[in-house]
Amino acid sequence: MITTAVEISGEVRVLRRQLSATHKVVKMNVDGLTQQDSLIQPQPGGNCLNWNLGHLLCVYDRLLPILGQKPVLGVETLRRYDRGSAQLQNPAEALDLAVLMRAWDEAAQRVEAGLESLTPEVLDQRAPWSPTNDPEETARSLVSAVFFHQAYHAGQTGLLRRMAGKAGALR
Repeated sequence: MITTAVEISGEVRVLRRQLSATHKVVKMNVDGLTQQDSLIQPQPGGNCLNWNLGHLLCVYDRLLPILGQKPVLGVETLRRYDRGSAQLQNPAEALDLAVLMRAWDEAAQRVEAGLESLTPEVLDQRAPWSPTNDPEETARSLVSAVFFHQAYHAGQTGLLRRMAGKAGALR
């Protein structure tokens, strides 16, 4: 498949809209929450808002090198928030919510910059990792999967906000 610059421009425009919407939803849902609020655990299972936000950052930090950008906090700092990690129940293991939010803003800026530099060659190359262990994963399919993943967890932040006793942020 040959992808043209015009097609890439259209793809990037859609991705930028998704990035912007997800970024804003998370910011709105976290606004006014405290560190303690961010650690409230859903019952009977799931993870707190602090973990969800750290997990979103962990995924972006893995994606950023594919987009030609440097990770924000790094894999080691975010290991506690990686896929499959245990519930975040010990407050001492949680990064500060303000630190996570500053990193969230920076990650969105870096993803935006990376999207602007995408070329057909980059999008068509084999991805260095795949969340589904797909040996045919390309950068294009990975970016698409990551953006869906981010929107999924952004929605969870709205429910976790309400669990903290706050009114819904989206009206």
